[in-house]
Amino acid sequence: MLFLDESGDHNLLRIDPAYPVFVLGGVIVDRTYLHHTLIPAVDAFKKQHFGNSDVVFHTSEIVRARGEFSCLADSSVRAGFIQGLNRLIAEADIRVMACVIDKQAYVDRYDDFVFDPYDLALEVLIERFVREIGPTAHDGIIVAERRGIVLDAAIERAWVNLCRTGTDRVSATRLNDRIVDLVLREKRSNIVGLQMADLVVSPIARYALGKPPKEDWLIVESKLCQREARGYDGHGLVVLPKKRG
Repeated sequence: MLFLDESGDHNLLRIDPAYPVFVLGGVIVDRTYLHHTLIPAVDAFKKQHFGNSDVVFHTSEIVRARGEFSCLADSSVRAGFIQGLNRLIAEADIRVMACVIDKQAYVDRYDDFVFDPYDLALEVLIERFVREIGPTAHDGIIVAERRGIVLDAAIERAWVNLCRTGTDRVSATRLNDRIVDLVLREKRSNIVGLQMADLVVSPIARYALGKPPKEDWLIVESKLCQREARGYDGHGLVVLPKKRG
C-alpha cells in the first residue's frame, strides 16, 4: 500500500517565496505488517504519551504544540516525544518516496505548458510505485488524503485518466495490472498510514527548501526507495524540473 500526503500548495499563480515547493510523498507498507505490527506500535506509542490511541498525528500541530499536542509546549515533554517518534519511524518497516516540484523553476521553464503540480507528482509516484511492486499483479492500493470536494474530484479525474492512458513510462495495461485502486480518506479518520506519510513528507520539504537537516530527515533519507546502485535520486526522491546539463 502507498499512503500519500503533501506539503505546500499547488498554486502556480501566486508562489510564496518563503515556501516555493510542492511535495507529494508518502510511505509504502505491506498490508499484513501494517495491521499486525505498525498500527499496534503506533497505538501503543500514542497511549504512552497521550493516554489513548485516538490522537491523530499532524506535523503542523506537533510543531506548534496545538490542540491535542499542547503538552508539547513543555520542552522536556517535547524532547521525550520527539525522540520516541523518531525511534518509531526509524524502526518501522516502511519505504519512502516523494516528488518535489520547485514551482518557480517549473513555471519559468515550461511557462504555458505546465501541469497541475499534484497531477504531475502523482503520475511520477505511480510510475515508481509500479516499479516497487514488481511482478506481483493486483497488489497495489494508493490511499491519499482528502483535500475538499473540488480538489478530490480533480484527483479522481487524474486517476481515471492515468488508468485509461498510462504514463510515459508505464502502460495503462501494466498500471491496471499492478494497482487496484486509488482511494481518498480523511486524515481525521485516524489512518496510521496517512499519519506516517504526513510525518515523512515534512522533513523532505525542509530538505528541499535547503534548511539544516534534523534527525527526522536522516531517518527518512535512509528509507527512501533506491534503485540498485543508483541510490534514491530520481526514484525514491524525484525533484522537478530536472537540472539541465
